[in-house]
Amino acid sequence: MSSRILADNSLPLTDLTATRRPDMPTLGQLLKHVGDAHKDAAADGSHTPVHHALDIADSSARSLPFVLSFTNLTYSVKVRRKMNLSSIFSARSSRLGAVAEAPAVSESMFSRTKTLLNDISGEARDGEIMAVLGASGSGKSTLIDALANRIAKGSLKGAVALNGEALESRLLKVISAYVMQDDLLFPMLTVEETLMFAAEFRLPRTLSKSKKNARVQALIDQLGLRNAAKTVIGDEGHRGVSGGERRRVSIGIDIIHDPILLFLDEPTSGLDSTSAFMVVKVLQRIAQSGSIVIMSVHQPSYRIVGLLDRMIFLSRGQTVYSGPPWQLAVFFSEFGHPIPESDNRTEFALDLIRELEGSSGGTKSLVELNKRWQSRRNEEVARRGNGVSLKLKEAISASISRGKLVSGASNMNRNASSMVPTFANPFWVEIATLWKRSFMNSRRMPELLGIRLGAVMVTGFILATMFWQLDNSPKGVQERLGFFAFAMSTTFYTTADALPVFLQERYIFMRETAYNAYRRLSYVVSHALVAFPSLAFLSLAFAATTFWAVGLDGGFFFYFLMIFASFWAGNSFVTFLSGVVPHVMLGYTIVVAILAYFLLFSGFFINRDRIPSYWIWFHYLSLVKYPYEGVLQNEFDDPVKCFVRGVQIFDNTPLGSVPDSLKLKLLDTMSSTLGINITSSTCLTTAADILHQNGVSDLSKWNCLCITVAWGFFFRFLFYFSLLLGSKNKRT
Repeated sequence: MSSRILADNSLPLTDLTATRRPDMPTLGQLLKHVGDAHKDAAADGSHTPVHHALDIADSSARSLPFVLSFTNLTYSVKVRRKMNLSSIFSARSSRLGAVAEAPAVSESMFSRTKTLLNDISGEARDGEIMAVLGASGSGKSTLIDALANRIAKGSLKGAVALNGEALESRLLKVISAYVMQDDLLFPMLTVEETLMFAAEFRLPRTLSKSKKNARVQALIDQLGLRNAAKTVIGDEGHRGVSGGERRRVSIGIDIIHDPILLFLDEPTSGLDSTSAFMVVKVLQRIAQSGSIVIMSVHQPSYRIVGLLDRMIFLSRGQTVYSGPPWQLAVFFSEFGHPIPESDNRTEFALDLIRELEGSSGGTKSLVELNKRWQSRRNEEVARRGNGVSLKLKEAISASISRGKLVSGASNMNRNASSMVPTFANPFWVEIATLWKRSFMNSRRMPELLGIRLGAVMVTGFILATMFWQLDNSPKGVQERLGFFAFAMSTTFYTTADALPVFLQERYIFMRETAYNAYRRLSYVVSHALVAFPSLAFLSLAFAATTFWAVGLDGGFFFYFLMIFASFWAGNSFVTFLSGVVPHVMLGYTIVVAILAYFLLFSGFFINRDRIPSYWIWFHYLSLVKYPYEGVLQNEFDDPVKCFVRGVQIFDNTPLGSVPDSLKLKLLDTMSSTLGINITSSTCLTTAADILHQNGVSDLSKWNCLCITVAWGFFFRFLFYFSLLLGSKNKRT
């Protein structure tokens, strides 16, 4: 196979070796010509450009193709048995000595071992598309995951090598891409913006904005998305691009850095025949640019089969055929089931395999025939010789020198895994790009902020009218305490809307971080920065609505800061839960329950001194405790301010309804008994007394504010660890 180099015809490439010669075009020159292409008729009559390929006549100087080889891949999982009466009685009869079927190796009454991949071997070369076919449950997606290093190392047996060298996980993340079956995209970004953000993540900062844009424009033409470039992706509530265009955009964001290895899990699933053909046609051009393309496909059409170079048919985890499509007829003729000329070869093969799976002997005979075929093919390859293959380091260097890996940099003095950087951009660039993307996506859905603002304003309006202009009487004091408890807990409940934000982005995040588009820490920091402006705006709206209407006496600035801190801590807490719980409804249930416990132990319903010792730890963990105590101290900041004078001492007792004259007589009696002169103007309860009665004495209001803010950072820290531990995106 001749080497194919992505370049303009005007670039005089006449020789290619492992290292870039002085007269060879630089990466920048190559990137400048990335988009140059000519038109090739597509299935629907439209035109999509293809790569310019330059054949190198001197075979001694050209770089040989990348070869991904995999040998003896075996993967098994434990499956829980379904318990029923028949299995129980069967186990009992076997214990009693009755004749019963012995369990298989590694099986028990409660579990059994299911083999998903059974000794699978093969190879894929650059410039080719290898398709993995089979019925549902045959192991197609599992094999793709195994080759893409998406199975835990200890669970998968066998070896995967590129150019004869074992693939390190770090290197594989940089030189490969994985396109999931589902199209995971931000709905309110256009096609061009989506690809541009992918370029910002995957292409190095050393490339100028214009060169990144040139790469994006070339890719839009390559994917046949020019007419949809300015159209938003869309979702259920917003009209956007078609299904086939969404699939091509999903492919585009993963090939923006021109990877050597491209894995796709059923890229044609859910598409009509024309859209599916266009997707595979795009994949063919990607392969011809020097990539290894490996995809799973359920049942390809006749036209799609014509684009494939290698095929692997699987049946219950075993290989029943491996080879080029044109040899299918010869293979099944030797098996005794010739394919009629009028039939689709792949449909005939899949139907026959399914028929054999339902028979007593299964596909054992077909598996044995494939092994004999592979043995003969290996002998023939060994007899002819397979050519001289470059070492992996040299092959990657050659790819970089001709512009293949635009996210890397060649250095021949280092090993292959260190030739390309782990991340294309520094930490702060990732944060800025993530923030810009999230802000742009949310800005185009103003109804979300409007609903949040409406909820906060309605809550503030109800509280303002319910607690309108409270006085400083004993009843006013109790009403102030109730207002603060409800207001502070409400700020936490209104942050529950942060729960679905990450749950909707979870799989986008997992896809992007699985192949080092950006750091997890960058996502956590940008996620917090995006939330800050809206939280500050909502806090100001709530504080302004309630402070003067209720008639609060403390400082407005501290009141606003405490509400802002409460929103921040609540948002961080809910964000952390979104990184732990898998479903929105489960998350809402947990949020409501935990916030109710926080309010219960905040000190409003029962003072700290009255909380049982075995629950006191929950009091100090309560997120509502610190904002509640902080605003209380802000309100009752003047320790000598009086709130209960003379006869007001009876207001919250059964004596509150008796005439004032009788209350004065009671005060005289109390004065004579206590030896203290108590008149109608004597101050009996100050602000300091109220704080002491409510157990607010161990922390200052500024300490409460700092602790509330610290809770927010603590939960963001836990959110980071939940992403670090819970988003490995690998099978066990």
